[in-house]
Amino acid sequence: MKVWIFFVLLVAGHAMAAPTEEEVIVEEPVVEETIVEEVVVEEPEVGTNPVQVEVGDFDEAIDVEEETVEDIVDNPCLNYHCKKGKVCEVDEGNTPMCVCQDPSTCPPADAEFEHVCGTDNKTYDSSCHFFATKCALEGTKKGHKLHLDYIGPCKYIETCLDSELNEFPLRMRDWLKNVLVTLYERDEDNNLLTEKQKLRVKKIYENEKRLQAGDHSLDLLAHDFEKNYNMYIFPVHWQFGQLDQHPVDGYLTHTELAPLRAPLIPMEHCTTRFFEECDSDSDKYIALEEWASCFGLKEQDVDKDLII
Repeated sequence: MKVWIFFVLLVAGHAMAAPTEEEVIVEEPVVEETIVEEVVVEEPEVGTNPVQVEVGDFDEAIDVEEETVEDIVDNPCLNYHCKKGKVCEVDEGNTPMCVCQDPSTCPPADAEFEHVCGTDNKTYDSSCHFFATKCALEGTKKGHKLHLDYIGPCKYIETCLDSELNEFPLRMRDWLKNVLVTLYERDEDNNLLTEKQKLRVKKIYENEKRLQAGDHSLDLLAHDFEKNYNMYIFPVHWQFGQLDQHPVDGYLTHTELAPLRAPLIPMEHCTTRFFEECDSDSDKYIALEEWASCFGLKEQDVDKDLII
């Protein structure tokens, strides 16, 4: 989780420019003989976004733990999955069941950036502590309203003015485009983007008119969107597809938005208002059409087939 958060903080701190290098893990040499292990670079799964927080850390759906086929009969919990905030226990009949996790059993946070802020404006030691607390409130009005708001300790978030709200999608569109271009540049082993995605991004990458990543003025970003509008259509659709995972139904919930919005809120104070207003019909879901409209795409350019 630390590495993913670091990427987001660093990227947003540089005007949403391209992501940094992945974490490098060097394994220890064997004691009996001197062996230099090969450096292993962890890569995201196909189609994942390396500059947003890993979905699992903020997902209220299924928490997939490492599976094993050994001793399942003796311990059914070894192959039993519970959602965030719950752990598996067996009853007297040796039947597995999910129960709320005791927050005191969560590992302590190693650093401040592991803290999270809930929509109750309370700082939790980690996402584990947050979801365990939310689970204990299940079935209550307070629990229904409680969501993870953003990464880091709770702090004062400035009010987003109308003029600032209009500026937010300018930076987001440019950021999404640069993320895809960076993934394309790094995709030597074909494991960052699918072949269909690479074909789409290749057209953007090779376009001589493409605005290079950098700390650009809002006027320049607005001008580029108007002049090179077609370059932004796929990145906007791509990000929607990255978030629409639980389930894949063409709608984004608060939980599905969390991996993108949670790291941004402390640095982009218009994040919450932006996504709230994206839900134009106030039904608590953001449809693809609403998402595209928020980013300035024309209605005729909304295409579900672009969500590869």
